[in-house]
Amino acid sequence: MALYAKAAEILEKVERKQATVKTLVYDSKFQNIKQLFALVCETQKFSSILQEIIESTKLLKQTKIKMNLAKVLVYDLVIGKGLKCGGAWKALMMKHRSRLQAALARMKIKQKVSRNQDLLSSSLQQPEGDQLPRYVRVNTLKTTVEDAIDYFKREGFSYLGQAYRLDDLNLKGKSFVGDLHLSDLLVFSPKTDFHDHNLYKAGHIILQDKASCLPAYLLNPPTGSHVLDACAAPGNKTSHLAAIMKNKGRLFAFDLDAKRLSTMSTLLLRAGVTCQQLANQDFLKVDPDGGSGNNTTGLKMYLNDPEGLKSKWMVCLRDEASPSQNEQHKRRLQALAAFQLHCLNHALRFPRLQRVVYSTCSIHTEENEQVVAACLLQNPGFRLVPLLLQWPERGLAPLTKCLRASTTKTLTHGFFVALLERHTAERLEEQASETLNPVAEMSPSSPSASKDIHEVQEPISTTKDIDMAEEAKPTEENTETSGGVKKKRKKKKDGDKEALEPKATEEQTNTSGRAKRIKAKVE
Repeated sequence: MALYAKAAEILEKVERKQATVKTLVYDSKFQNIKQLFALVCETQKFSSILQEIIESTKLLKQTKIKMNLAKVLVYDLVIGKGLKCGGAWKALMMKHRSRLQAALARMKIKQKVSRNQDLLSSSLQQPEGDQLPRYVRVNTLKTTVEDAIDYFKREGFSYLGQAYRLDDLNLKGKSFVGDLHLSDLLVFSPKTDFHDHNLYKAGHIILQDKASCLPAYLLNPPTGSHVLDACAAPGNKTSHLAAIMKNKGRLFAFDLDAKRLSTMSTLLLRAGVTCQQLANQDFLKVDPDGGSGNNTTGLKMYLNDPEGLKSKWMVCLRDEASPSQNEQHKRRLQALAAFQLHCLNHALRFPRLQRVVYSTCSIHTEENEQVVAACLLQNPGFRLVPLLLQWPERGLAPLTKCLRASTTKTLTHGFFVALLERHTAERLEEQASETLNPVAEMSPSSPSASKDIHEVQEPISTTKDIDMAEEAKPTEENTETSGGVKKKRKKKKDGDKEALEPKATEEQTNTSGRAKRIKAKVE
C-alpha cells in the first residue's frame, strides 16, 4: 500500500513541476527505489490511456480515490503484473477489475491492436526488446576512459572496442563498447545496474542517458570559460560541463528548487566539481549587464535545458482523445513553448555571450523547432550551428541543423538540441570585404526581401510558418553581411522602397574619396 501512495504523491509533484521523477524517487527514501521508479515511469507513459479507462468506468466516483492514486492502481491491475498490496485497496480494486479490463479491451479493438504497448503513440513506444542500452559517462575529473575500461574488464565485463554503427549498441550479457559519437561514454547491455557499484559511489562514473550528454558535449566550452547552466538540477549536465572545462573557469548553476539544488550540491561534490557557483534563484531575474551584485558579466556560454518542464510524458495528443482534452493539451504546450522562448530570449541578452545550447526532453515541435525559429527571427544577431552531421535523426525541416533523439532512431530517450552562435564583428567585416554590396542583390521588388522586412517579428506557430520564414530569410552569408543595414530599414509601408535602395557603406565612401584624391594628384 505504501508503494502506491508514494507513487501517487510523486506523480502529483511532477505535475506541479516541483522536480523531476528521478529526483523525487531518490529523495523519497523508499525501501525499493527500483520498484517505485519503474511504477511511476510506466504510469506516466500510459497516463492518457489510464485516464480514459478511469473516466469511462467512472472509477473515481465509485471509489472516492484521487486520479493519480487511481492511475497507479489501475496500471498494475490491468497492464502491469498485478497489484502488490493487500487489505482494503486490493479488495476495492478487485471489485472493479472486470469493468476496467473490459474498457481496456474495447480500446484495443477500437484501435485494432492486440498489445497494450501498441496503444501508445510511436514516440512513446520502446525499441525492440522493450529496453534501451545502459549508458555510463566516465567522469574525467576523477579518472580516464582507459582506466575505467580496465576496471570493468577486471570485473569480468567483455570490452568489444569502439562502436561504429548503431547496431553495435545492441548488447547482451556483460559485453560493453565505447560509444560511436561521445568519446567519454561507455555503453552496456540493458538492465546492467551500477547504482551500488564502487565507481558510481566514488563519482568516477555518471549514469546518464546519451541524449542527456549531448548539450554539454555540443557546447564544448574551452578551459577557463564562464558558463551559465539554467535549470541545472539534478546536476549531471553541470558536472559534464565542469569535466569538459577541466574544472577551470566559472560555472554558474541556477535552480528554483532548494531541495533539488541541495541534492545537486552533493552530486557535484562526489563528482569532484570545484568551479561551480550555485544559486537558488530564478535565472530569468539575473541581470545580463551584471546588476544586483551578480558576477555573470563575463558569461560567454549558456546551456538552457528546462528540465523541470518535461512534457514528453505529461502531454500526449491522441487521435482518440476528446476534442476538449486535446484542446487542453494544446493550450498547455503553447504555454510551455512561450515560457521556453522567453528563457531563450533572456539568455541572448547577455552582452558577451557567444554560444547557447537550447535542449529539451520534449518530442513536440511546439517546444522545439518552433521555439528556435521564433527566437532566430527575434534575434537576427544569432544563427544556428550545424551539429554532428553523422547523427541519424535531424530537426524537422527547415531546421535540420538541430538534432532530435528517440528510442527508435538513436536508442536514447526523446530529446532535442539546438546550438545558437552570435555573429562576430570580425566575421561580418571579413564577409563585407568579400562582398561589395550584398544589399544591392536584393531588388526592391523582390517578394522575399519585402516578406523578410515585414514579417521578421511575427511568431512562428506552425511548421508551415517555419518553412515560409526560412524561405523568406536571405542566405546565411547575406544575412551576416547585411545585418547592420537591416536594422536601419524603415517599418512604414511607404518607406520600404527607400529602405531597400542599395547604399554605399562608409568603407566604400572612404575608398571612393581616396581614389578621387589619388587621381587628382596623378593628374
